[in-house]
Amino acid sequence: MTTPPNPTPAGDRIAKVLSRAGVASRREAERMIAIGQVAVNGKVIDSPALNVTDRDRITVDGQPIGQPEPARLWLYYKPDGLVTSNSDEKGRDTIFDHLPEDLPRVMSVGRLDLNSEGLLLLTNDGGLKRKLELPSTGWLRKYRVRVKGNPTEPDLDPLRRGITIDGEKFQPMIVILDRIQGANAWLTVGLREGKNREIRRTMSAINLTVNRLIRISYGPFRLADMTPGMVTEVKGRVLRDQLGQRETPEDAVAPKPRPNGPRIAKPAPAAKPPTGKPGPKRAGKPAQPRPRRA
Repeated sequence: MTTPPNPTPAGDRIAKVLSRAGVASRREAERMIAIGQVAVNGKVIDSPALNVTDRDRITVDGQPIGQPEPARLWLYYKPDGLVTSNSDEKGRDTIFDHLPEDLPRVMSVGRLDLNSEGLLLLTNDGGLKRKLELPSTGWLRKYRVRVKGNPTEPDLDPLRRGITIDGEKFQPMIVILDRIQGANAWLTVGLREGKNREIRRTMSAINLTVNRLIRISYGPFRLADMTPGMVTEVKGRVLRDQLGQRETPEDAVAPKPRPNGPRIAKPAPAAKPPTGKPGPKRAGKPAQPRPRRA
């Protein structure tokens, strides 16, 4: 007689629940479990292979976790010189050391190098983080890149065709030569892969050195006129509408800060001319006859 398979335990994996509650990403939650920071119903656990339900009491470092929050997304202008990590073994400042104090616990969607700046997405939801990081999402990421040197169009063609470096193949990029500025040149680069230091490595392969790199867009979300260190939340409607799209809609741009001072009411629109047949004339004073000339 065949033994029936064990039924799937009710609930969700503990790491997923911790991620949805905004505690940490799944990977970080698994690490926290392994070092004994997480307890379920008063018992410290050491393996993420555990399903929990709403009836279970979960604590992290002795503190109960909150209820799952709605997925939220923020646009952050990462300044140059900050590490995209929760902590740094060399003691360097991280982006999380410089975020506004009223921001909830967030995770970065992907990362930017220490010496790179520009648009970085932040979210409180581990599931959303993974979705936006998946290559299958296929979102185009655009960068403004300053390189040392005066490349010509043929110099950039290997990047447009796709290049192989030390046996590693890089997909074709969008590369636009914007202008030559003295000993440097400004390029606009678009890519979908986002491998580690991809732009710097591929530029080096064609004898160009990157001396400034700014991410200006990530899928439908754009840096626009944000300044270094600025954080702005994406409206829930925009987030719901744009998650499955790959274009760059205007309403996904970071909103401009509202100017100080009272709001100024807009003037009322001018009345539209009447359409259709004219209605009956209103009664009024009879017209006076004009005097005849002698």
